[in-house]
Amino acid sequence: MLKLIDLIRMAGVDLGNYKIHCAVDNDRSEWRPLEQYYCGTFEIGQSQQSQKNFECDHVVSLINLSNSRRWLYVGVYAVHGVKRAEDGDGYVYDLRQLPNLEHLDGRTIVHFKKDFRTSYLVGKNYETELIVSEIKPEKMSIADFPGFNSVLLSYDMLKSIVRQDNPSWRSALSNVSGVYVISDVASGLQYVGSAYGGVGLWQRWSDYAVTGHGGNKELRSLLREKGADYANNFQFSILEVCDINASPGYVRAREGHWKKVLLSREFGYNQN
Repeated sequence: MLKLIDLIRMAGVDLGNYKIHCAVDNDRSEWRPLEQYYCGTFEIGQSQQSQKNFECDHVVSLINLSNSRRWLYVGVYAVHGVKRAEDGDGYVYDLRQLPNLEHLDGRTIVHFKKDFRTSYLVGKNYETELIVSEIKPEKMSIADFPGFNSVLLSYDMLKSIVRQDNPSWRSALSNVSGVYVISDVASGLQYVGSAYGGVGLWQRWSDYAVTGHGGNKELRSLLREKGADYANNFQFSILEVCDINASPGYVRAREGHWKKVLLSREFGYNQN
């Protein structure tokens, strides 16, 4: 069986005293490691720790793939120091990814039967258990469009999809009109909107990716009050898909229906 640590050492890397970081989604925080990896912000999230978890020479980083036994290896990081966070809450590590491992980083799927909660493991205790099950030809990136009933995007993910002009997402969203909902995960309030004509939902959501408010009066006012970064609390989903050739009047009527269902006028961000 091929072991991940053996592959790393074969590339000439001396890990020394190292830890294995098993990054998993945490429902109690905003830490979504796989999503952040897709968006290019995983390293920032990993460097911010509530405790001194990386008192070692190197960190071997794994991200869980929605299965307790499948992990994506994303790199080896040298620890160059640590300091208190500016707000005094936790620590910020200076982690620098090692070169010469591009043939493995983001491409290697590891089988690791981790049936305990600890996320920061002493490397030598588990290195024989990290078994390579697959090396993909390219780095993992944003998954293909999952289907209209399964769309649930954070603002960061939406920006990444639009920035990359992801063909799967663009093709699906460009060919339909429909009604969508933006949920504010900080307050629970919702905004119901619709898209029709042109290139459908893709163009409408592209506008949100650029500005955060998409030109909506209510959301523009919200971001003016709370700051542009508040858009990071927005979550996008599709309520109903309509034919791309559906009349604007029909789509607006469906939008009105969903506003009534979700009470987004009375208890949300919709004003009309």
